[in-house]
Amino acid sequence: MDLRLPRPRLPGPRGPRRLLAAAAAVVVLAGAGTWTAVASDDGPTVHRADGTLDADGAKIDTSYFTAGDPATKRPAILIGHGFGGSKSDVREQAEELAGDGYAVLTWSARGFGRSTGKIGLNDPEAEVADVSRLIDWLAKRPEVRLDKAGDPRVGVTGASYGGAVSLLAAGHDRRVDAIAPQITYWNLADALFPDGVFKKLWTGSFINTGGGCDKFEKQLCAMYNRVAVAGKPDAKARDLLAARSPAAVGDRIKVPTYLVQGQTDSLFPLDQGDAIARAVRANGAPVKVDWIAGGHDAGERENERGRVERRVGTWFDRYLKGDKGADTGPAFRVTRTGGIDSTDGAAQLRGASGDTYPGLDSDPRAVPLAGREQTFDNPAGASPPAVSTLPGLGGRGLSRLSSLGVGVSLDLPGQHAAFTSKPLAQDLRITGSPKVRAHVKSSHGDAVLFAKVYDVSPDGKQQVLPSQLVAPVRVEGAQRGKDVELRLPAVDHEVRKGHKLRLVLASTDLGYASPVEPATYTASLKSDLSVPTAPGLKTAAAPLPAWVWWLPAAGALIALGLLLTGRRRTTAPAPDPALAEVPLQITDLSKRYARSSDRYAVRDVSFRVERGQVLGLLGPNGAGKTTTLRMLMGLIRPDAGEIRVFGQAIRPGAPVLSRVGAFVEGAGFLPHLSGRENLELYWKATGRPAEDAHLAEALEIAGLGDALARAVRTYSQGMRQRLAIAQAMLGLPDLLILDEPTNGLDPPQIREMREVMIRYARGGRTVIVSSHLLAEIEQSCTHLVVMDRGRLVQAGPVAEIVGSGDTLLVGLAAPVPDPLVDKVAALPGVASAVRADDGLLIRLDGTPAGSAALLLPELVRLDVPVESMGPHRRLEEAFLTLIGGTA
Repeated sequence: MDLRLPRPRLPGPRGPRRLLAAAAAVVVLAGAGTWTAVASDDGPTVHRADGTLDADGAKIDTSYFTAGDPATKRPAILIGHGFGGSKSDVREQAEELAGDGYAVLTWSARGFGRSTGKIGLNDPEAEVADVSRLIDWLAKRPEVRLDKAGDPRVGVTGASYGGAVSLLAAGHDRRVDAIAPQITYWNLADALFPDGVFKKLWTGSFINTGGGCDKFEKQLCAMYNRVAVAGKPDAKARDLLAARSPAAVGDRIKVPTYLVQGQTDSLFPLDQGDAIARAVRANGAPVKVDWIAGGHDAGERENERGRVERRVGTWFDRYLKGDKGADTGPAFRVTRTGGIDSTDGAAQLRGASGDTYPGLDSDPRAVPLAGREQTFDNPAGASPPAVSTLPGLGGRGLSRLSSLGVGVSLDLPGQHAAFTSKPLAQDLRITGSPKVRAHVKSSHGDAVLFAKVYDVSPDGKQQVLPSQLVAPVRVEGAQRGKDVELRLPAVDHEVRKGHKLRLVLASTDLGYASPVEPATYTASLKSDLSVPTAPGLKTAAAPLPAWVWWLPAAGALIALGLLLTGRRRTTAPAPDPALAEVPLQITDLSKRYARSSDRYAVRDVSFRVERGQVLGLLGPNGAGKTTTLRMLMGLIRPDAGEIRVFGQAIRPGAPVLSRVGAFVEGAGFLPHLSGRENLELYWKATGRPAEDAHLAEALEIAGLGDALARAVRTYSQGMRQRLAIAQAMLGLPDLLILDEPTNGLDPPQIREMREVMIRYARGGRTVIVSSHLLAEIEQSCTHLVVMDRGRLVQAGPVAEIVGSGDTLLVGLAAPVPDPLVDKVAALPGVASAVRADDGLLIRLDGTPAGSAALLLPELVRLDVPVESMGPHRRLEEAFLTLIGGTA
């Protein structure tokens, strides 16, 4: 299970606890710890000081990050981590913010990482008080800007557990100036006991992730055991969690708040974020709300992380640095699925935004539901249960499937009631919480129901539960029958014309505790389904696709974004005039799997690519090809070495990336638009002038002909591949990168793709292609780079590598046994020897002993039945020889 979501942040308390011998409570963090210089490839060196905070008997492990001139006063930021994590989870964000001119302090909360103490679920007397102690320490740092004595200019951010503590810090400590909580809760009691129903799987996951019940404060452990046995919460349990929630100090949270909440989150759903937004706004503080395509049930949260962290940075730029020009984004933004990738089926994301936050009930529309009064059972032991989502499955969460239009929930026959609308006459966008009134009756005790709204296809064969969310409700006094208002989960979901809405009331759900006594429920509707629509939101004109979609314009767009946000970066290395006409020069390039690891994905790789070349990048799985390409495209930073394109150093957002086009893992198209319309829409989204697209030239090279006027949904796989490459060619980039462009193509289509690459390079441009089809590489490429285990094995013209005198094909008159092959491989001057269809492939090591003239007598001496010997001519054989037969 993973509760350590997007990058988290932190809080701190305010009451009399902070006055507890502040001087004695705060141990010298940096002085008692260690200083480390963190290398940065695009900014000043970041220094990290590790230390310990003595907090009423608990030892809190901390790290402090600074960069630049130590005499410069700067605001401070606290970053808290997610539940089950530690300060190391937020190190990268801390380094980034430190490089942007902040003093950044991270810590491991009590009971996590190297910190001691019991887990208190953000106890005001413990975890929250610790944050105030950290603020006390920051106030004594000479480089931290003070608003007044003892009061540093400070912001707090964090996700999940760290998000809640950022809110609590603002409520308990008036020195907090701005916060950015993410995917977190307002009232933990409501989150774990929604409407009086025990969320058993998530609550159990908390206990397990924390290391077991004995790792928590005694009263929390006793509370959990009591509720888990009873199967429902009591008032004492609710009061205990509510007192540790931001809601307990909601009237005191009066600082600018950038709030991020996840749409795929059955732990802390959107209504928790809505309560935060409403409370802070009521206090008169600025609030902006961001609904991301992610959450504790995974979804697309990794794809959102960079965008969210940029908004966090600009939020603090405005409210901590006082930069009034910092663009903090719209008042409300929601990420929407903008279609399905035409080649790999992945969701594509785009944003819709508004000038105001619409809440969960904006502009409701009534949708009539049909269905008579229905009777269904709650089985003994509440088993078998219905299935909505499976918490904590990370990227494999069911919610991601539902975002792709795949129905994965399970309602059991005889254990639910269903009410269905007529087919919709027009598209309907649900944004918020649908509501309906129902009459519920139980044959025995309370009724516990799980309400959910499905999107049902026109043929009725597929029904999708948006974000896999259900709304539990406990109906007390149901034996006499009772009218109840059911508030369904808040979602952002488009129901297409002709589809139906189906309301289901189920008696069980895998994630929750239902009454174990058997009962019969009766349900009927008392109203239409009220669906909020938020019509004022403006959706981006074109989908925000996977990163290849925007790659040709990445340099310009990212540079523009940095200008708008006003975030400071150091100057990139100066251009090298000697390489101004060289498409690519890679020098001593290295990338480790992790900063602390000695394992390298790429190590000490150097090669050069000239104009007019078609370069094949070869290597077995794990050779480092994809990592090299991602560094080349500015998507990840190398740990060492340099990449220059036309003399310009590659960094994320480098302007020279506008001269690079790429096709990697497929591109996204709108299936109902024609090929030409898709390309025109994509180019328009880049913001570059239409005349710069060179659409006609790209289409002529791609050779799609009349198919351009047809809808993409009618395209074959080969046509979609060529359209994707035409898209990468728009603007006629000088350097074109193609990763497995022939995947899924038949032989005629592969031949066409080969001709496309050759035609493109013929005009003096350069193509780099990574592929596993060695025969195709041999026919289409002029040069090769062969990698294995992260290292460069050989580079040069295809003819030189295939026909290299260092690699010989020895024809045999008869087969030879394995021991004899091993003896050949052990001969002086021989680097390797492997079997081939026609004999042995022998690679010489380049030493004086490694020559054909000296090899032949040694083979005769070993009784190898040599029939012929000469340079080999097949790329496959050369490749296997170069990598030692390990492909």
